[in-house]
Amino acid sequence: MREVAIAGVGYTPLSRNSGRTVLSLAAEATRNALADAGMSKDDVDGVASFSVLNDSVSCEAVATALALPRLRYVLDFQQGGQSPSIITHQAATAVATGQAEAVLVFRALNGRSGIRVGSGAFAGGAAQFRYPIGYNAYLMYIAMWARRYMHEVGATEADLAAVAIAQRAYAELNDRAILRKPLDMDAYLNSPWIADPFRAADCTTEVDGACALLVTTLDRARDLAHPPVRVASGAYAAGPRPGLDIGDQLLTDDFTHNYGYLLRDELFGRAGIGPGDVDVAEIYDCFTSTVLMTIEGLGLAERGGAGEFIRSGATAIDGSLPMNTHGGLLAEGYLHGMNTITEAVLQVQGRCGERQAPRHEVAVVTSGALNDGSALILTADR
Repeated sequence: MREVAIAGVGYTPLSRNSGRTVLSLAAEATRNALADAGMSKDDVDGVASFSVLNDSVSCEAVATALALPRLRYVLDFQQGGQSPSIITHQAATAVATGQAEAVLVFRALNGRSGIRVGSGAFAGGAAQFRYPIGYNAYLMYIAMWARRYMHEVGATEADLAAVAIAQRAYAELNDRAILRKPLDMDAYLNSPWIADPFRAADCTTEVDGACALLVTTLDRARDLAHPPVRVASGAYAAGPRPGLDIGDQLLTDDFTHNYGYLLRDELFGRAGIGPGDVDVAEIYDCFTSTVLMTIEGLGLAERGGAGEFIRSGATAIDGSLPMNTHGGLLAEGYLHGMNTITEAVLQVQGRCGERQAPRHEVAVVTSGALNDGSALILTADR
């Protein structure tokens, strides 16, 4: 088993109307990741990605656009925000076991001007039961979990607001972020209701764009352009009866815990660390409630204490745990969590400028919102 690292990341601009094909976006982001790492396309023999509602392009298409000489590893995953951490970990496993030498992992979509997951119809075995009762948009699924969680632990709209406000402060420092206008409590309360308990400020910002990262061996990454970021651990978990399709979570027993508490022990145990060792947290945030639930599930905050944890300043740059330092999916843009990982890479490498966390040797990254999801532990080369 070889040790594995992420060597580079790449982005396209994020916009509300790219005017480009998804393949063009994917090719640009992956080329930029290669250039960032200082590697050639001839070094790459693997590509991994995911899509929802067929909103992206295949790995083979991207390999063709990049003129890769050959492929030894391909992973096209059909899931949503649960995917980025698990497919990155799968790519790392392929490199660790010699199935590939270098794997490009990307997410590309016209998520605003094209197919919009936030308002798309999810076909599947449970759809015939959802749509007749009006349970027909993804934010409704998350909103139901959020309201039940808030009821059980005593969380309030002030806790949701704390997430949005803290992350917007980071977005002000991020040139890539689609939302950079300052947000305070008055502005939060004045944003329109979407689906109780969510206002507009609680909801992710759908965008067109792409980002990518390059996974290779740690030995090789040590000779490249930037400090390597070790893939120290990865995990995926789903509770019982996770659903018949992407829109069905109604058979879940507990709407007040998400996947974070299911994978916590495995994730930290594999890395040989605990929640208290984390320097930076990049938490999947399609909606504000997912941040509260996930940081509690991971043991970064006490049950029911996530809102106060954030309000206390713990997520500030000079605080104990900088979190969602790019502004999150709420403010940077909804690349379905792939940009959550690339931000963690940049943080561990110390390349985030004004928003750089002072301590950044250990980062935890999560992917997913409800009863299934995945996570990574990324560390400096130590």
